[in-house]
Amino acid sequence: EEHLVESGGGLVQAGGSLSLSCKASGFTSDDYDIGWFRQAPGKEREAVSWINRSDRSTDYADSVKGRFTISSDNAQQTVYLRMNSLKPEDTAVYYCAAGWIYASKWHLREEYDFWGQGTQVTVSS
Repeated sequence: EEHLVESGGGLVQAGGSLSLSCKASGFTSDDYDIGWFRQAPGKEREAVSWINRSDRSTDYADSVKGRFTISSDNAQQTVYLRMNSLKPEDTAVYYCAAGWIYASKWHLREEYDFWGQGTQVTVSS
C-alpha cells in the first residue's frame, strides 16, 4: 500500500528557513512524480512545487520561485522542499502528493493519486 509521510514543519521567524521531507513507501512503480501543495486557513489548497523524479524536471509556483528548492533522493524515496526567505504568507499546512503527471498539469490537485497527511509550517512576523 502506498504511503507518503511529510516531516520537517515547524515555527520559524520571517526570513528564516525550513526543509520539508516527503518519504514514500509501498510504490510498486518507481517513476512517480511528487508535488508539494499547501493550504492556509480559509483558503484553497494551492500548488507549490513539483519534481519529475526520473528526469529531475522541476517547477514552482510564482510565489515561491527563487526561495524554494525541490530535490529528490530516489534511493531513499524521499523528496525535499528547501524553503528559504520565508514569509508570513507561507504559513500553511504543506502536503506532498504522488502521481504520474504531465508536466503541464503539475499544479492540478486532481492529477495526483496519493497524498500525505500534511505538516504545519508557521512563519511569524
